[in-house]
Amino acid sequence: MTAMIAPGATIGILGGGQLGRMTAQAAARLGYRTAILAPEADAPAFDVATYRLQADYRDEAALQHFASAVDVITYEFENVPVETAEFLAQLRPVRPGPKVLKITQDRLREKDFCGRAGCPTTRYRALQHYSQLAAAAADLGLPAVLKATRLGYDGKAQAMLTAPEQFGAGWRVVGDGVGILEAFVDFVAEASVIVARSPSGQVACYPAVENRHADHILHSTHVPGCLTAAHRQEAEAIARRLADAVALEGLLAVELFVTREGPLLVNELAPRPHNSGHWTMDFAATSQFEQLIRAICNLPLGDPSALGPCVMENLLGDQITDWPGILATPGARLHLYGKREVKAGRKMGHVNRPA
Repeated sequence: MTAMIAPGATIGILGGGQLGRMTAQAAARLGYRTAILAPEADAPAFDVATYRLQADYRDEAALQHFASAVDVITYEFENVPVETAEFLAQLRPVRPGPKVLKITQDRLREKDFCGRAGCPTTRYRALQHYSQLAAAAADLGLPAVLKATRLGYDGKAQAMLTAPEQFGAGWRVVGDGVGILEAFVDFVAEASVIVARSPSGQVACYPAVENRHADHILHSTHVPGCLTAAHRQEAEAIARRLADAVALEGLLAVELFVTREGPLLVNELAPRPHNSGHWTMDFAATSQFEQLIRAICNLPLGDPSALGPCVMENLLGDQITDWPGILATPGARLHLYGKREVKAGRKMGHVNRPA
């Protein structure tokens, strides 16, 4: 049986963004130290970590030094090179493991994995070359969504195709390499569910939530939103099935489409804390960030229950200037990420409110 990693140990986090920052803050509340490795000099997580190492993820000397200073390693985003996770896994426990990272970095592997686990997705076709696009579109029908298999998020590296005349421009948006064409889903809502699983096999699942987007970026999360009890039960079953199928150690966020008729469809997976889980910081018995620490350290998992209906809203770009009014609003809980540069569409913070 895997031993617990007790408070007082040091948790290594790959990535220095806001998710790493909030994970480090949760670790400190439980008595852990944290070490952050990130390539950016101004990484927000550096402000709250015990140890900071600015280095490239492929710098093996830096990785050796990092591993020597920590007891367990996790990551705050899924685009850490798999080779980095595999190198570190020879030195310290990496949770979730490199296998999970490899699956969730690639949309095609991800959908194949969901299918093998018995979790439905939209229909899709792999594209090795532009010459295969017309046949795939004829098979799936139009409209369809053309995506790069790697490194796409918040609507990047993808194109909606409604007519053959758009194929060339769409392929240029995706770029060279393998692509994936997905049948368009006429969904009624977007949802997500976050599941935690410890090395000892304990599983805890947060309630499924409704997500609303603007310009492909999450705008707000609603708990429970429009989701029915049946939707929430189905979402939790999917999350538990996927967590067990991959032998998860840590967190897994599952993004879903709520269809007009038929089952929920898995859209994407993220093996880390998720933007749609930020509501848990103020309106769940255990936040997603504390749950990650509990899971990777093999502690008893916390209660994931919601404390009541609530809404999380992202603060993007210059919306951050609204902070005085938010602080003056009864019931509003403001979380700022300490980012030094304001950019349009950049996630600068979020606010949680009772619904």
